[in-house]
Amino acid sequence: MISRNLLFAAGVAFGALSAAQAARADSVTLYCSADEAWCQQLARGFEEETGITVDMTRKSSGETFAQVKAESANPKGDVWWGGTGDPHLQAAAEDLTEVYADSPLRPELYDWAIKQAEASGNRTIGVYSGALGFGYNKDLLAKNNLPEPKCWADLIKPEYKGHIQVANPNSSGTAYTMLATLVQLMGEEKAFDYLKALHKNINQYTKSGSAPIKAAGLGETTIGIVFLHDAVAQAVAGFPIEPVAPCEGTGYEIGSMSLIKGARNPEEAKKFYNWVLQAKVQEKAAEVNSFQIPSNKNAKISDKVPDISKIKLIDYDFKKYGSSEERKRLLSKWDNDVASLPQ
Repeated sequence: MISRNLLFAAGVAFGALSAAQAARADSVTLYCSADEAWCQQLARGFEEETGITVDMTRKSSGETFAQVKAESANPKGDVWWGGTGDPHLQAAAEDLTEVYADSPLRPELYDWAIKQAEASGNRTIGVYSGALGFGYNKDLLAKNNLPEPKCWADLIKPEYKGHIQVANPNSSGTAYTMLATLVQLMGEEKAFDYLKALHKNINQYTKSGSAPIKAAGLGETTIGIVFLHDAVAQAVAGFPIEPVAPCEGTGYEIGSMSLIKGARNPEEAKKFYNWVLQAKVQEKAAEVNSFQIPSNKNAKISDKVPDISKIKLIDYDFKKYGSSEERKRLLSKWDNDVASLPQ
């Protein structure tokens, strides 16, 4: 005969389990590939407004893509927000993300955000945009008696040996955007000749795309190749950083968002997806020194955001260079032809 105490204990345990399950059901797991402060702002803002708990992990876009792929048999994430669009497009091509074309916010978005969605079969969408470039530490430049770099061509001059940082394109969407940009700007053969010459001047390949300009701000390197908004953020924060849009022209990113296929909390993920596309949410990015161009046409744009009309942009082919086959091929070529070389 089962005792009352045992039945009571079992009831308590069942109640606790039910409560835990309910708590988990009212949560969302966010993989975020933007700056840590922006990721935290979004996570906490969504929690405050909806009551839905956010479990947020911040990693670069290349790292997040690798994680989503590794977890595909048993997905742990629900929504992937931010980071360059190329790995989001690759995830779409590899059927790692869900089709979602029913957001009521779509009519409020710029054409480039919708084109990103259409290129992926509506498995991703544009959430912000920003041009590629570099920034330099004005104090270190003067201290080392170095000329001001204005162009991509300047960065391979021998006087900059040991003065430049850029991320590894395998882990960083920023660095992959640079790789794809140079191929489109120069042609593949000349682009890889350039990357080999640049390799001689690199003091470190970082994991994160924004790390080089943060290192430049701290005086740990002279030049960081990054998106211009990241260089602006360092300048606004009080560091002696001068942003540069390369004279030959440059590429740009469409930061993207995707719903992870097989997510445990798909409805909460869609709520976050729609919440974060709102103008009132996107325009708060400047409060945490994120100066990308928001994808919602109604969002107010900070005067610190780089003026895209004054930057010479290439016609970046997102569909081609975001494809799984092309991305894998270029990364393999970079590993074999560039990263393997001595410095």
